[in-house]
Amino acid sequence: MDVIVVAWNWFLQLMRQFRLSDAVDITLVSFIIYSGIKLVRETRAGQLVKGIIVLLAVWGLSYALKLYMMETLLTYFFQFSLIALLVVFQPEIRRALEQIGRTGIGKKGWILSLAGGSSDEKLRLNRRAVNAVVDAAAQMSRQKTGALIVFEMKTKLGDIIDTGTVVNAIPSAPIICNIFFNKAPLHDGAMILREGMVYAAGCILPLTKSNKVAVELGTRHRAAIGMSENSDAVIVVVSEETGQISVVANGVITRNYTRETLRSELEAHLLNDSSEPSEKKQSWLPSIRRGKKS
Repeated sequence: MDVIVVAWNWFLQLMRQFRLSDAVDITLVSFIIYSGIKLVRETRAGQLVKGIIVLLAVWGLSYALKLYMMETLLTYFFQFSLIALLVVFQPEIRRALEQIGRTGIGKKGWILSLAGGSSDEKLRLNRRAVNAVVDAAAQMSRQKTGALIVFEMKTKLGDIIDTGTVVNAIPSAPIICNIFFNKAPLHDGAMILREGMVYAAGCILPLTKSNKVAVELGTRHRAAIGMSENSDAVIVVVSEETGQISVVANGVITRNYTRETLRSELEAHLLNDSSEPSEKKQSWLPSIRRGKKS
């Protein structure tokens, strides 16, 4: 009973010292821990975290059991582990920083004005690009012409553009189809649309390293997933083998699009206030689900 009274008195004393700043501090730390767990869950980083936890447990046991050589070895290991973690978790750290940079800041009209051009003008250019891509994708799907079309969003793709050829043309279905014609010099690569313009073609995209991608997906689809893992870009893929149209965003690929469903999907990403539909916001992991077919 005395133990309970002492614990209760200690709790009351602690609550009297509790301040609003303490609540904010706890909330922020909890959010950071939650975000870290969400970031590494079900990825290769998750397995690495499990390995680190095992080493920490072994280190604790060696300290408790006075296994001096093991304790010394692990102590030296953890002293230099920070640099090793930065190297090992570089992709996950980069993705987390990009997620922070792709917050709602910048969606307001005054920021768009500072960036140059009104929101209405950007909406008009994006709508024109969407119409051109939808028409071209439908035509290439019928002809089974492979295509890889990337809509640049907030994350700038200058390093990807540097691997291709700058075009800077007004988007239209004939231009897009001509670029991806199988004997055209720029067909073997990705097209980048920036600010409603066909900005570059023949660009090389990074391939996904995920082992959860369906085996029937080829290099073109894997490149689209890899690009969406490293940026907030929205990618349209037309399969050369089947003519099937897919859309990739936030590491998630959806398939079996028709002209109408493709238009709706691209408008949801590019013409609405939110560039990340709610059904995709929570997934950072490469995956595949059956698309919207009607």
